[in-house]
Amino acid sequence: MAERPIIAALLEYRATEHPDQTFVKWRDERVSWGSFYDGVLRIASGLRAMGIAQGDRVAVMMPNRPEFLLAHFGAICAGAAPVPINTAQRGDTLAYLLKDCGARAIVIDDSLRAQYAETGAGLLEIVRGDAKDAMTFEQLLSTPPVEIETEGGTSFGVLYTSGTTGPPKGVVPMRTDITPLLAMWDAMNVRAGETIYTCLPLFHGNPLAISVLGAMFLDAQLAIGDRFSASHFWDDVRAFDAVEFNHVGAVIPILLKQPEQPSDHDNPVRTVLSAGCPPHCWEPFQERFGVRIVEQFSMVDSPGYLINLDGKVGSMGKPAAGCEAAILGDDGAELAAGRVGELALRSAQGRTHYYLNHPDETEHAFRDGWFHTGDLASKDDEGFFYYAGRKKESMRRRGENVSAWEVENVVDQFPGVLESAAHAVPSELGEDDIKVVVVPRPGATIDPRALVDFCRARMARYAVPRYVEIRREIPKTPTQRPRYAELKAEGMTESTWDGDAV
Repeated sequence: MAERPIIAALLEYRATEHPDQTFVKWRDERVSWGSFYDGVLRIASGLRAMGIAQGDRVAVMMPNRPEFLLAHFGAICAGAAPVPINTAQRGDTLAYLLKDCGARAIVIDDSLRAQYAETGAGLLEIVRGDAKDAMTFEQLLSTPPVEIETEGGTSFGVLYTSGTTGPPKGVVPMRTDITPLLAMWDAMNVRAGETIYTCLPLFHGNPLAISVLGAMFLDAQLAIGDRFSASHFWDDVRAFDAVEFNHVGAVIPILLKQPEQPSDHDNPVRTVLSAGCPPHCWEPFQERFGVRIVEQFSMVDSPGYLINLDGKVGSMGKPAAGCEAAILGDDGAELAAGRVGELALRSAQGRTHYYLNHPDETEHAFRDGWFHTGDLASKDDEGFFYYAGRKKESMRRRGENVSAWEVENVVDQFPGVLESAAHAVPSELGEDDIKVVVVPRPGATIDPRALVDFCRARMARYAVPRYVEIRREIPKTPTQRPRYAELKAEGMTESTWDGDAV
C-alpha cells in the first residue's frame, strides 16, 4: 500500500484541527492552515496533470513569498522532489544546476524568467505572474485539489550547497528522519500558535529545516521577511510579533552595530537560534535586545549537529540527538582537547545523505566512518566545541595555518568596522599573505594603519593582515556568508593598501 509523505499527513492534520488559524504571514498577507493545505493539494494535482510523476524533480526558483512554500510542498505531495534554486543564479551555473539535478519542470517567479531563459534548459514552466507562453501558477492553483497516493517521498528534496569554494553539490537525504531536529526545535522555546520569523532565503536548507518545518511540527505561525535588512529587521519582528528567529553568518554583528534605539529591548523575541555568533557579540547582543542566544552548528549534508543549551559563550555546544563529534588531524587521528583540527560528525544510523552525481565526493566526505565537515574547530575538557573557520578558507603564512574566521573576529571589533572578510593572496616569499576586505559602518572612516596596529595587539604576529582594502560591500551568498572564492580571484586591486609599502 502506498505511503503518504509525512509532511502531507501533518498538513492535513493541522488543516483539520484548526483550518482557520493563521499559518503563514508575509507582508500584509495571512494564510490559514486550511488555505495552505488546499493550495498544496491543488499544486500537487496540477503537477500530476502536467505529467510530473513519482520521483521526478521540480526546480523552485522564487523569492521569499508564500507561493514558494506552496510549490515546494506541492511537489512533495505529488511524490516529486523539489529542488530549491538560489534566485541569484544565472548563466552557466544555473544551467549546471538544472542539468545536474535532472529537473523535469521549474516553478519560477516572472521576475527571474530572463535568468532562466539564458540557460535554454527547456523544462516545463510554471510561472508565478504574467506569462502568455507558459502555465501560470494561478492556473495550477485552479486545479481541483485531490489527495495523491505516493510512495513515501521526502521533506527536503535536493538541496544544493552554497558553492562558496567550488561548484554547488546537490545533497539528497537517504531517508526522512526528523529526530535530529527535535532537540533544535525544542531549544527554540516556541509554543503552539506563537510566531517564528525568518528573512533567510527559503531556498536555503537552514530556514526550510529549522523555521518552516519547525513551525509545522510545533504548530506555530511562520512569518517570512522578503530579505535581511538591518534597518527594518526589528520593525518586522515587532509587526509579526515573533518570539524566535534563527540566523547565519554576519547577522548578529550587523544588527549590533546599528545605532542604539530606546526601543531595542522592546521586542517580543525570546530566543535566537544562532549559527556563527562571534564571541565578543554574544553577551552585548543578549543584554541590548533582551534575548537568549542558543548557538548551534549544522549543515544540510551532515548526519547530525551540535547545540549549546548551556549558554557557554563562544561555543557551538555539544553533539545532540545521538550524534557523535570529534576533532581530527590531517592523518585522521582524533586530536586532544585544545587542538584545532577538522570537525567530524557521525550518526548511529550511519550515512544519512549523498551528493547527487558525485559518488567519489560522497565517499570522500564520509570516509573512515566519519562525515568530514570541512570546518576547523577545537574541543575543551568539558566536551564543548568551538568553531575555528572553514578549512578551505584557511591561509598558510610563515609556516602557520591561519583561519579567515580568527582574523575577521578581531577586525570586526575595530571601531567603525561593520564587517570584514579575510582571504589569502600569493606572497612573493611563498605560501600566503593575508588580505582583509573591510566595510565601514555608515559615516565611519577606517585608517588601515590603525586597523593593523589594532590587530597586532590582539592576534598572533603571523595572523596580522598585510593588506587592507576598504569597500562599500562584500560579495556574499544569500545567507550572508562572504564569497571567498570571488575575493581571492579579484586578488590585489588599485585600492588595496599594503602595510609593507608604507
